[in-house]
Amino acid sequence: MTFAFPSPGNGAALDYPVVDISGQSAGSITLPGDVFNAPVRRDILHRVVRWQLAMKQQGTHKTKTRSEVRGGGRKPRPQKGSGRSRQGSIRAGQWRGGGVIHGPVPRSHAHKLPKRVRRLGLTSALSAKAREGRLVIVDSLELPEAKTRVLSETLDALLLDAPRRSVLLGDLDKAGPDGGASLRRAAANLPWVDVVPSPGLNVYSILRRDYLVLTTQAVNAVVERLGRPIRPARA
Repeated sequence: MTFAFPSPGNGAALDYPVVDISGQSAGSITLPGDVFNAPVRRDILHRVVRWQLAMKQQGTHKTKTRSEVRGGGRKPRPQKGSGRSRQGSIRAGQWRGGGVIHGPVPRSHAHKLPKRVRRLGLTSALSAKAREGRLVIVDSLELPEAKTRVLSETLDALLLDAPRRSVLLGDLDKAGPDGGASLRRAAANLPWVDVVPSPGLNVYSILRRDYLVLTTQAVNAVVERLGRPIRPARA
């Protein structure tokens, strides 16, 4: 992205074109400005991506301490009389083959991030795609056949054979009578295509792909999701 910091967004509603699965015009949709035309905060995007990747990090790093290394139970030499330094075990950290001092231990790398920041990151990512012209809205993603070739030809029509194309398909998890299983199966052999349901739409998945393809149902679901109050009203 080549936006200024922060990229200006006037918050005005956008009249965005809608196409069908063959790439032909199917009308338009009004996108709320506070979701799809908000300022693009690169600092917020960075924080949210770090938060997401930290939760995915395994954290299984581990070294053995002096109590976990095999051997070293006997005192290597007397405490006094040799003129040399005092040593209690050959598995102490200063010995070759000894334990590691203050080494890594298994832990979770996850950290907290306020909901307001996470929401701001999602609106920034959606606004960035819309402003770059890399947001494609379709009326449906229901394929005539659950074939990789059919999906590839469909994306060729939607993206007009763009030279750089890695795609994130966002749907309401209802792409067809099988609940979107055929769409996910067709995309399984395309390494440049990801499929996520609209509730799982996230900043990292949006930014790592060049294009974002959403159905109108997914757009409405995302707008409804971001319109909920962060703190529910108290009774």
